[in-house]
Amino acid sequence: MLIKTPADLGAMIRERRRRLGLDQQTLADRAGVSRLWLIGVEKGKSGAAVGLVLRTLAALGVTLSADAPEAAQPETTAAPNLDSLIQAAKRKR
Repeated sequence: MLIKTPADLGAMIRERRRRLGLDQQTLADRAGVSRLWLIGVEKGKSGAAVGLVLRTLAALGVTLSADAPEAAQPETTAAPNLDSLIQAAKRKR
């Protein structure tokens, strides 16, 4: 699952929790957070503390990877030789 927004993260947490057969209170207890906090995260609340989110993911057995695909390198082209361009243009006349 590609996670781009807090709502995406909340949906992933909710889906994983349900797949594991956990209710919100059980997961909250395992992660050391309140049930109300977990409800907010599952709804996509954007102000959730990162440390608590990471603890919640750990309680679900989810790991994050910071590996990103290598960005395509833009092609570099040499600057045109203006003298050559001028000479070529003169020859065409």
